[in-house]
Amino acid sequence: MQAYVYRRYGGPDVVELADVPKPVPRANEVLVRIKATTVTSGDWRVRTLCVPKGLVLVARLAFGITRPRQPIMGSELAGTIEAIGKDVTRFRVGDDVFGFPGGAMGCHAQYRAMAEDGGLARKPANLSFEESASLSFGGSTSLHFLRKADIKAGDKVLVVGASGGVGSAMVQLAKHFGAEVTGVASTANLALVASLGADRVIDYTRQDFASQGGSYDIVVDTVGATSFARGKNVLRDGGRLLAVAAGMPEMLAVLWAPLTGSRRVIAGPAEERPADVRQLAELAESGALKPVIDRRYRFAQMADAHAYVETGRKRGSVVVSVEHPR
Repeated sequence: MQAYVYRRYGGPDVVELADVPKPVPRANEVLVRIKATTVTSGDWRVRTLCVPKGLVLVARLAFGITRPRQPIMGSELAGTIEAIGKDVTRFRVGDDVFGFPGGAMGCHAQYRAMAEDGGLARKPANLSFEESASLSFGGSTSLHFLRKADIKAGDKVLVVGASGGVGSAMVQLAKHFGAEVTGVASTANLALVASLGADRVIDYTRQDFASQGGSYDIVVDTVGATSFARGKNVLRDGGRLLAVAAGMPEMLAVLWAPLTGSRRVIAGPAEERPADVRQLAELAESGALKPVIDRRYRFAQMADAHAYVETGRKRGSVVVSVEHPR
């Protein structure tokens, strides 16, 4: 099969098309013929090792000291099951599915084997393969952090970076859980954020949200733009700062913030739970979670998709359709 690989860290030019062995599903696995995948900010970070402050060594230990340990990027997929292992009972050949191997990656390819009880669910009937492929990265990250924050109906939530892949899901899911949501975005993206259900929008090019006053139960920073010292200015007593793109300062603040008052910081990698993928399917089918797709690329344009994501200007998701020979 064909897959895009990277043998060294660097820019979009390190992404190359290669012939690699087609996976053979184990007894508890299914083989997915991939029809769509995505390029996320996570792919950009693992390709470049451009990670939050203080985490370069951690990233090298996780992804490879001198070169990538997993040469195929891509954490999201949607496609059709082509084969199943002998012990599989939940899925059948021909089922349309979407999946989230997450940090294991491997989705920038024509095929991927997935465990039956892993991050795999049937594709929502009301979504295309491209739309379904874009659900998991932002959606599962948002579910994790909102769960850790113990969100409840009536909470006031501020989302910084509300138009991105995680931010656009965060706005919708916070609204689904009954929160009053304010989204922070650029001028060009305010209408998008409002259309996702935000009760109020703030243009960061004209206003500093930290000087707006207000009192939020939860502040979500999806882009690494807010320190605890800054975020606590708009957090009420008992408020939580969700540092989705946390560097070492925010990681340390998890420990010391509770010692200085009732506000706290929630940071660290998002837990990858198979149940979350199934919940995202239900939310999408009900209309509570709508995919936001910025650009679509063909498989042959994978490097172009990487280059666009690296600009840091994408809205929602960047999807890649995966072609197969007839």
